[in-house]
Amino acid sequence: MTGPVTASGRDLRALARIIRADRGEGEPPAEGVAPSLLGDLLGLVRCDHLLFIGSDSSRQVSWFAQLAPAEVGDWFDPAAGWKHYWSSPASYPDRSGDLRSVIKVSDFYSARQWHSTGFYHDACQPYGIEHEMMLCLPAGPGQTAGSERTVRLILFRGPGRDFSERDRDLLTVLRPHLHQAYLDAERRRHPAPRSPPGTGTCCTWPPPGTPTPRSPAAWA
Repeated sequence: MTGPVTASGRDLRALARIIRADRGEGEPPAEGVAPSLLGDLLGLVRCDHLLFIGSDSSRQVSWFAQLAPAEVGDWFDPAAGWKHYWSSPASYPDRSGDLRSVIKVSDFYSARQWHSTGFYHDACQPYGIEHEMMLCLPAGPGQTAGSERTVRLILFRGPGRDFSERDRDLLTVLRPHLHQAYLDAERRRHPAPRSPPGTGTCCTWPPPGTPTPRSPAAWA
């Protein structure tokens, strides 16, 4: 049974900074969210590295991927991950329709069971990854639970440092903010088309002094 989890003053201050931060972006990033946001998350949860990624599990492709810290470079083999995807915890959101829960590998496997999986052998062990924690979001405002296109934040640690309930709770609190930050960046990257100048609508007020029409035909 898990005992109570408390947040330190340091945790609360870090959360407040992340939520209130004005990142001063002149232009949104080409994909995902501001790198400074991912850097703040990296420091808050204190993981080795993290991945923010848009994935389509039905086609087994990703349309963007952001790493933090950026200098970790090419350390993950997508082909190995997709090969074992449906037998790994990564497929939990697809199979359950649950996009709200923050999940850890240890929610599904003991250490011995995890080490016997193909996903661990091919996609994690070669890169020193022992522990993972994942937060899942809808890919867009029109998508619902169970959609095969999702946006995910995946955090990684090496041996002997599993994620705690404190870590899970921090991501749970930050989940709505991360989702909003992603949607805001998407709206800035793909703004809605604006009406041409001078285009009127049926709800436009007429200029002062305009005679009031006396019939529906005159209104039209």
